[in-house]
Parts: sequence; structure tokens; C-alpha cells
Amino acid sequence: MDEPTLQFYRQNAEAYAGWAKAPSARLGGFLALLPPAGAILELGCGAGNHSAVMLAEGFSVRATDGSPEMAEIASQRLGHPVEAMRFDELDAHDAYDGVWASACLLHVPRNELAGILARIHRALRPSGVFYASYKMGEGDGRDSLGRYYNYPPRDWLETTYASAGPWITLSSDTNVIQSFDETPANMLNLVVRKVAS
Repeated sequence: MDEPTLQFYRQNAEAYAGWAKAPSARLGGFLALLPPAGAILELGCGAGNHSAVMLAEGFSVRATDGSPEMAEIASQRLGHPVEAMRFDELDAHDAYDGVWASACLLHVPRNELAGILARIHRALRPSGVFYASYKMGEGDGRDSLGRYYNYPPRDWLETTYASAGPWITLSSDTNVIQSFDETPANMLNLVVRKVAS
């Protein structure tokens, strides 16, 4: 992960956790694709709002965040362990029915994203489901707070996913959100299913 971005979340964990919005409306559809009580890995869990819903629905959840400070806040809120883990530390194989990565992989440097997606592909069980959301754009850069974004165009992202492993696209849609720096962002939401290679 980009080091200045990680330091931003470490230094601003309390403020970001206080800002964190309601769980994504897409979470229910994602959970419906998984077996009851299935195993979910959440990457970049932030304040833990999505993990809270997953746990309440009876899923087995491994919640993680790259910021140790954020992981501690989320763990206290959830009453459930949250690991401090960077994306490049994921080393599981065939372990999860689902991987949820809401607005976090958008911070992965472009030249590293294929490798992270390959790790996610390995971590999923055959037919496992993977959700991720990205800020759309044409060239990577930083926001007004200094956070790095890969700002992928859709065709580049599709090619990068394909290079990381075989997937079936289940859904792809866009929406506009208000970012932490109070600017609007065009988001691309992708749900894909792992094809066993």
C-alpha cells in the first residue's frame, strides 16, 4: 500500500471512524450470494460497519485493516477481533466464500493491483464471490488530503482483473458518493465470482 496513504489513516483513525457512513446498500446482495454462515474476509474494514452486519447475519468474519489504529477502533466497536493486515500480507488459500473490499483497493498503486487481486483469487474458495469498489478516472493521483488513488478506467480494470485469475462478472454498476475530503467521487462497484483455475 502507498505509505503516505496508510499514515493518513493511522493518524486520522478516530476522525475517519467518526465519519464512517452507513453500510453499503450493496452488502445485502453480496451476502445473498454466499452460503449461510459462510466465511468472509473483509479488507480495509475501517470502523467495522460492514463487518457488524456480516456478524449479525451469522457469517464467520475475518475483519482486517491496514491501519493498526483503525483495527483497534473497529475491534472495540464490534466486540470481535480485527487484524492489522496490509493487502500484500494476505496469504490464504481456498479459505473464504466471500471477500468484501469496499473503497479500499482504490488505494493500491496501479502496478501492484494485479498482484493483490491474484492473492484475493487464491484466498477464495472455488465459486467464491468478491466485491470491490473503485473511484473511476483516467490517471492515478492524490486527493486534497494526500491520499493516493489508482483512479482506474473500466477497461483497464477489467484487463487487470483478468490478469490476476479467471473470474465471472456478476454485476458492475456506478454511483456517486461524497468522499471524506467532501468532494464527489464516481464509484465503480464490481462483484465477480472466482472460476477455479
